[in-house]
Amino acid sequence: MLLVAITCLVILHEWHVAAWMAPAKPALVLLLVAILAAQVRASRKVFVAVALGLTVALGMHASGWQLVVLDGLRSAAFIAAFFSALSTLRNVAQTSAAVQAAGRFLSAQRPGRRYAALTAGGQGFALLLNYGAIQLLGALALANAETEPDPEVRGHRIRRMLLAIQRAFVSTLPWSPLSFAMAISISVVPGATWSQALVPGLVSSALLAGIGWGLDTAFKPRLSVTPRRQTPEGSWALMLPLLALLAVLVVSVIGLSAITDVRIVGLVVVIVPVIALVWMLIQHWGQAPLQSVARRVGDYVTRELPGYREELTLLMMAGYIGTVGSALLVPLMQRAGLDLSMLPPWLLLVSFVWLIPLVGQLGMNPILAVTLIAPLIPGAETLGVAPTAIVVSLAAGWALSGASSPFTATTLLIGSFGGISAQRVGLVWNGVYTVLCGGMLSLWVVLYAFVL
Repeated sequence: MLLVAITCLVILHEWHVAAWMAPAKPALVLLLVAILAAQVRASRKVFVAVALGLTVALGMHASGWQLVVLDGLRSAAFIAAFFSALSTLRNVAQTSAAVQAAGRFLSAQRPGRRYAALTAGGQGFALLLNYGAIQLLGALALANAETEPDPEVRGHRIRRMLLAIQRAFVSTLPWSPLSFAMAISISVVPGATWSQALVPGLVSSALLAGIGWGLDTAFKPRLSVTPRRQTPEGSWALMLPLLALLAVLVVSVIGLSAITDVRIVGLVVVIVPVIALVWMLIQHWGQAPLQSVARRVGDYVTRELPGYREELTLLMMAGYIGTVGSALLVPLMQRAGLDLSMLPPWLLLVSFVWLIPLVGQLGMNPILAVTLIAPLIPGAETLGVAPTAIVVSLAAGWALSGASSPFTATTLLIGSFGGISAQRVGLVWNGVYTVLCGGMLSLWVVLYAFVL
């Protein structure tokens, strides 16, 4: 219920309604974190402890520390609301027969086109299901691979299918209005908007997806046996309901963005639950729809949302730690005489592409990395670039972290499906991919910022 209340308060704030209720938001976040901290495992409690330690340090060394703490709590509230809103669509999509059929069709493609099919179709699934896309398609991929009797062929098939699913997911991060990469990057870069970042983000996405497909094609495994060919059930028409849903989502976001002054994230936290509710009604239309939907909404609030306590604690504390930590880091850099505006602007933008995945190897969540780095970045006008160029750079680094960091949900999920460690997924399976994508994305960031 606290998550629902926080989400409602965030919506009111984003839509510039009932400003008098804003003071309740930090208080509810504190209460929520206190409850979550008592229920999560020790590795998540560490994040809460770090947040408390940084708050004490800030109070001892900075004047006006209360305002920074409030900013951090508002950041945590936004992350909780955004996560809760996106999860509504995941809840409905996982019970959709059309989504399951589309996923099975993609997984059953013949080897020559399976990677491309999972990459293209996986992007649609990622928009609807977020991390749930990896869980759904990963399970379907394993089920498909289990039909292969030869262990050599089965092993290669699992690896290639899981990599296609993971890379499809990370390739949506630089442009999707439903990704944390876009939501956070746009919110921390003054003057940036999603509509401006959409086209360059799609280019970044094409590079991430295209390089993955190129590597899969260039380094096809040489098998000692001839794999058994499968004929997928159904046709590409199975993808039409998915495409229609995506069209409704994107058109709604773009349309409301054009006629309102609400930020894109404020639109998303309203549009996504509304679409989920309508979709839920359609699913239960023949079986007492109102009662069925009311029951599912109740189950979602009281059962499914609390099940995300581990993820919510990590993400909320990452946003808070980044906000408070940057307030401590900025004066330290000033006293040390470090001024990032002295660096060449192109070098600074390229550094974000590599720095975010690098600190990801040390366990730093991309939300934490971006919120910590953002206040240190000189203004776009100082760098002589558009604000969108900074967003493109941050989102590119975020995507690479999702592919390579052994601490992100993407690599952890892929590792669990593949029966290997997340570190092996990030550094061995995706090592060459990350380096090649990093090089191409660095060139693209510079090209976009200073030529286009």
